Amino acid sequence: MSALLKISGLRAAYGQIEALKGVDLTVGAGEIVALIGANGAGKSTLLMTICGRPRAAAGTIVFDGRDITNLQTFAIVRFGISQAPEGRRIFPRMTVLENLQIGATTAAPERFDRDRARVFELFPILGERRHQRGGTLSGGEQQMLAIGRALMSQPRLLLLDEPSLGLAPLVAKQIFGVIRAINAEEKITVLLVEQNAHHALRMAHRAYVLQTGSIVLSGTGAELLANEEVRAAYIEGGARGAA
Repeated sequence: MSALLKISGLRAAYGQIEALKGVDLTVGAGEIVALIGANGAGKSTLLMTICGRPRAAAGTIVFDGRDITNLQTFAIVRFGISQAPEGRRIFPRMTVLENLQIGATTAAPERFDRDRARVFELFPILGERRHQRGGTLSGGEQQMLAIGRALMSQPRLLLLDEPSLGLAPLVAKQIFGVIRAINAEEKITVLLVEQNAHHALRMAHRAYVLQTGSIVLSGTGAELLANEEVRAAYIEGGARGAA
């Protein structure tokens, strides 16, 4: 399987605080790759650095053979990388439809109607609430909108940051189902940061463990799910509400 994303020696910092300390990570085309770790390990920073904010202090980010390390965020999105960030960050005063239109800014205009229909197929409640302001949606609906907005840019690589955080188990189950569907049916590659390590590893083809800015373990999802150290640190006693 060819590498769609290859990260080598990546370092990033906030002022004097180094958040990423030479990360090496590869995501193959068509994979779901999970990134797990404790709060503050640098998981969200890694996703944001891929998108150009913050800038990499050292190392390289190569997407589909192209070095994107120093590109502006809008250019990175145009090449086919999209993110649904932690905390959703939808536009609360805009309607569902307007949020999706914002997501489609860099996409081919002739595909808008088809892409919107696909989002409403994945998340029927968004179709029902298409004229409702984003800020009036429930937390689960806002997460669906954040993912739907990211899909509207027609990504080849989708970065998902804590998609189940704060959601009821049934809603989280629906979100995980959509992630599987877009990967299997549309061949969208996914790099997933997820606090529910149990379900992330069950879903992932491969996974990495990030600890204080460094990758300390990698393997298939099944291998890490069976690893005693991983289970003790990130799974045992954790939430397992979504099947």
